[in-house]
Amino acid sequence: MMKMIAIIKYNAGNITSVKNAVERLGYECKVTDDIDEILSAEKVIFPGVGEAGSAMIYLKNKGLDKVIQSLTQPTLGICLGLQLMCRYSEEGDTECLGIFDAAVKKFPVTDIVPHMGWNNLDIQETPLFSGFGKDDTVYFVHSYYAEICSDTIARCNYILPFSAAIQKNNFYATQFHPEKSGDVGENILKNFLEL
Repeated sequence: MMKMIAIIKYNAGNITSVKNAVERLGYECKVTDDIDEILSAEKVIFPGVGEAGSAMIYLKNKGLDKVIQSLTQPTLGICLGLQLMCRYSEEGDTECLGIFDAAVKKFPVTDIVPHMGWNNLDIQETPLFSGFGKDDTVYFVHSYYAEICSDTIARCNYILPFSAAIQKNNFYATQFHPEKSGDVGENILKNFLEL
C-alpha cells in the first residue's frame, strides 16, 4: 500500500493548489500539522506563500521547526518553504531552519519586483530535473531570493543570479512553483514523488 504524502500546514497560503497537483499525479496526500503524521509520511512537502517572520513563529509554536529539521524522508520546500529552509531571511530579520547554508535577501527595489512570471533555469543534472529541457520554463512569484550556495542545483537570473532550486541530502527546495508551472512543473513534482 502506498504511504501518505504529508503537506505541512503552517498558516501559509497556496497549500490547496499543491494538494490538487499531488492528487492529479495519483498520490494520496494529507494537509497536516500533526507531528506523528509528518514523521511517518513517505514524503513531505513544505509549501507556502507568506511572510518569513510570522511563518517561523507559527512553526516554533507548533514544534514543527524541530520536526522539519529532523526529517529523513525526501522533503520538498516550495517558495516560502525554500526560504524558511535557509539559514536566515532579511524578511522580518528572521532566523530560519538552517537546513541550507544560504541567506535570503530582498531583491533591489525596482519596478520589476516582485519577480512574477515564467523563467528558464540553468540546472545541474539531478533526479529532480530528469526530463527538463533547456527551453523549459517555470513560474515564479517572489520578492525575496536565496543566494547561490554550495547546495544550489538550479539558478535563475532575474536582476541577479539566485538559487531557483537547492538540494542537500534528503531535502529539496524550489523557489518557483511546480504546481503552477504546467506540464514542466508537474514532471518536476512527479520526479520528487518517485524519488
